[in-house]
Amino acid sequence: MRRLEDFRLKMGRQEMVPIMIGGMGVDISSADLALEASRLGGVGHISDAMIKTVTDRRYKTKFVKAKQALYKYNMDSEDKSAIKFDLGDLAEATRLHVEHTMGRKRGSGMVFINCMEKLTMNAPKETLKIRMSSALDAGIDGITLAAGLHLGSFALIEDHPRFRDAKLGIIVSSLRALQLFLKKNSRLNRLPDYVVVEGPLAGGHLGFGMDWAQYDLATIVAEILAWMKTEQLDIPVLPAGGIFTGSDAVRFMEMGASGVQVATRFTVTKECGLPDDIKQEYFKANEDDIEVNEISPTGYPMRMIKSSPGIGDGIRPNCEAYGYLLDANGKCAYVTSYNREVLAHPGEKRIKVMDKTCLCTHMRNFDIWTCGQLTWRLKDTSVRNADGSFQLLSAEHVFKDYQFSTDNRVAMPEPEAVPA
Repeated sequence: MRRLEDFRLKMGRQEMVPIMIGGMGVDISSADLALEASRLGGVGHISDAMIKTVTDRRYKTKFVKAKQALYKYNMDSEDKSAIKFDLGDLAEATRLHVEHTMGRKRGSGMVFINCMEKLTMNAPKETLKIRMSSALDAGIDGITLAAGLHLGSFALIEDHPRFRDAKLGIIVSSLRALQLFLKKNSRLNRLPDYVVVEGPLAGGHLGFGMDWAQYDLATIVAEILAWMKTEQLDIPVLPAGGIFTGSDAVRFMEMGASGVQVATRFTVTKECGLPDDIKQEYFKANEDDIEVNEISPTGYPMRMIKSSPGIGDGIRPNCEAYGYLLDANGKCAYVTSYNREVLAHPGEKRIKVMDKTCLCTHMRNFDIWTCGQLTWRLKDTSVRNADGSFQLLSAEHVFKDYQFSTDNRVAMPEPEAVPA
């Protein structure tokens, strides 16, 4: 019986354990989690989602407070077009997080940063360029382009000294998306170093419509691998979404994949950035507690636990402090929905907004519990404590279970000693 350990992920001259931990924001894929993946010989991700909030929490900066003070005059205005990010502050926040992470790196693996195109920030091209360039300046091993087609993203950094040195990858959910990306970037003579193929069972934002259940990851991966062979393209392909055991991963490796990207099982590890009480909510979730809805202002369907406190919460938009989802014209679908409900319910102190959510505020507060479709199986990966809670796992335990397990088994942790 083959194990994931029997394969290697090759990127350039480097060979690694074929396990990549996905980039979950806001700081859910923490530096600690990414560094464990690297130490163990795989690939870990940090995320640059709401990077100023992350640095304020971790490195005691005051970027959010300063931005809020600058635009405080605009808090009651529906027009958010004046709200801009200070690009110098954005660069500094990115540099801080990446340098602190890379300075602690050990082992033979790599640490990448996940950059979402849908963080439009009222200046999509300018802010994305700064985020990527600053991460490269600070020594990140690679950048994964996520949440969008990224047709122009490579061009934003083509003049950077590390454009051909760092590993650059793209997340797609279809062969068509990959073909569009490659065609658009053909003039740069720079192929992606890897392609993550994210299927319909993944967590968070999906690259599918509400008909997601009609699609199958294995079918999409097979189509992409066949096309690449025809085109004589040698780009590592990493399937993602619903890969719950090492045996699941091996099946994709035997199809011709170069590695796998996994995330759900790492949400309940000690190194994960989720608060511990919310990790227990992930353990407790049943299959019917997980839903795909359209409340994200990005326009993408999003998978989450349906008891997430942020669903339906009509909090006042916090664009002055955050504003990560403001489009190039200073618009956000949640702001529109919020203002509609305020007009419809004059005088009410707290309204409900059911069709959209203030994703910036609620992700910052861990009130939208995004998750993979197989989150309901997490309760079968750990032991139950005397008080009914579940024992948190170590990232090393989960990583090595993927690496060495066979026969679709999940290794249980040794019960922790109870303090006397």
